[in-house]
Amino acid sequence: MNNEVQTITKNMSEEQVVSRSSVVETIRSHYELIFALVSGVFILIGWLSEHDHALFVSTTFYLLAFCVGGYAKAKEGIQETLAEKELNVEMLMIIAAIGSAIIGYWAEGAILIFIFSLSGALESYTLNKSQKEISALFELQPEEALRLIDGKEEKVTVDQLQIGDRILIKPGDRIAVDGIIIRGETHIDESAITGESVPNGKKTGDEVFAGTVNIRGSIEVEMTQSSDQTLFQRIIRLVQSAQSEKSPSQLFIEKFEGTYVKVVLIIVGMMMFIPHYALEWSWNETLYRAMILLVVASPCALVASITPAALSAISNGARHGILFKGSAHLEQLASLQAIAFDKTGTLTMGKPIVTDIFVQDGISKEDLLLIAASIENHSTHPLADSIVNYVKNNFDIELRRPEQVEDITGFGLKGKLDGKSYKIGKGDFIGEEAKCFHPLTVNELSQQGKTIVYIADHDSVLGFLALKDVIRDETVEVIRELNTLGIKTIMITGDNEQTAKVIAEESQISEYYASCLPETKVETVKVLKEKYKTVAMVGDGINDAPALATANVGIAMGGGTDVALETADVVLMKNELFRLGQAIRLSKRMNRIVKQNIILSLTIIALLICSNFLQLLALPFGVIGHEGSTLLVILNGLRLLKSDK
Repeated sequence: MNNEVQTITKNMSEEQVVSRSSVVETIRSHYELIFALVSGVFILIGWLSEHDHALFVSTTFYLLAFCVGGYAKAKEGIQETLAEKELNVEMLMIIAAIGSAIIGYWAEGAILIFIFSLSGALESYTLNKSQKEISALFELQPEEALRLIDGKEEKVTVDQLQIGDRILIKPGDRIAVDGIIIRGETHIDESAITGESVPNGKKTGDEVFAGTVNIRGSIEVEMTQSSDQTLFQRIIRLVQSAQSEKSPSQLFIEKFEGTYVKVVLIIVGMMMFIPHYALEWSWNETLYRAMILLVVASPCALVASITPAALSAISNGARHGILFKGSAHLEQLASLQAIAFDKTGTLTMGKPIVTDIFVQDGISKEDLLLIAASIENHSTHPLADSIVNYVKNNFDIELRRPEQVEDITGFGLKGKLDGKSYKIGKGDFIGEEAKCFHPLTVNELSQQGKTIVYIADHDSVLGFLALKDVIRDETVEVIRELNTLGIKTIMITGDNEQTAKVIAEESQISEYYASCLPETKVETVKVLKEKYKTVAMVGDGINDAPALATANVGIAMGGGTDVALETADVVLMKNELFRLGQAIRLSKRMNRIVKQNIILSLTIIALLICSNFLQLLALPFGVIGHEGSTLLVILNGLRLLKSDK
């Protein structure tokens, strides 16, 4: 009984600690807003005290409003000024508020502090909202997993797991590791990784990723990546890096801010004296207008024109399986003049399929496929995999085990099946008899970009298979879309001239370069940059990495090699080529919204300055106009969180 009481008490204590912790965290994250609201309450009390002619009381509460409301912004402004040795907009606001108080406008100065601090709290909220999608990624990584040891389940932290460990994933569980399914079948929701909402069917031998959800069916997974090198963790690191990297526009605005603030201070200094002598304004009016100018001329809205929009666009892309490694690359996509594509695995599926079967009279198609697949089943060549998969998926043929298989690199296979010797491979490998075996048909298929694999015994050619790496379903549509956007499309491939020509025609690409080695691809990209100025390269293999690095923007297909993924500036996490057009449209939207923000902020600043010189603007309304424009540009940037239908 005592143990039960102690357990209940302990649980209650833990819950109270968690509850208090969450309350403290909530207060901490909203302290700017709380301070701003308290400042507003003090201003209200001060204003009511003025009506009761309690001048000392009202001044005291206005002073409290200064201290409480201005604390966060003053601290931020002073720290940034000391760190960067540059004045900033926060310091302009503090100087303006203090100046208002010195000339006797306590209420106006307090209202300035209140609206400025309230605006800052709302800015923080909206900026946090733009990063919500990225922050949510951290919550998707499980901290524990069920490890199987000698058939027994053991709950351990993810950090304790090692490559080769077997993990049990139950229905509804979020997968904690990258690995290969070694037992079971299921459907997995991979939306956290790829942005694809439809669950994917998975079976033994298929790859699974940390952060995804097992929908149904228990599976056993063998861990293949350490916990800090999972695809999920790499995505988080890439996006964090993207958020910290700044575009040329952002860097320019930040440099411009420092110069602009100095100019404003100089003009305000002149404003404090010249109107008094030139326009015969009273000293009180002159100083008051100088303080208003200090407020309305500060570049808060201009500074906020770019960053929220860039963060929102990066978040949007991450949610849809498009990873930008920095806002600079996102910004540059909108100015692309040409895009160069690798062929294999980019424009095409990257896996040849059997398209034609031709057999000698007297032998059946099934017998030919049995011989070919049984021997090719013992080869690791991509064409061998394609032949074996084609037979397994389309025919009820039970493969046999050959007595002997010899792989002749670059030519084909020699094998012995049921006591008979066979050769499978190129025509040159088979011999003169291959050249005489239906040469017109072979020539016609070769002109279509197909690879011919002959099957022969010791007497004659038994037949051949034609294979082709077919283009992706969306390739033609993507190329058309890019052409509509005014972007030139080019193919760069290591394949021969005939194959390149066929794929280019099928893809509707007008310009192509064939027989390119990795170094040739680099030289080709350099030539394209001279011709088109801003060029992107899309690829997925190790041989594409140098070209990806050479292009203005390197774009990697997510199913490609690690080298390509690390080298690229943009990653399409799922091998969906149509995401390329989506990324370019997102970039154009971001640049359009940034331009809108800059024009809006400069226009409002100009109107407020003119109104002040005409003596039509009171300080509180100047603050409202200034801070309102800042919020408007931030909210406009947040529109990029929504998908473009």
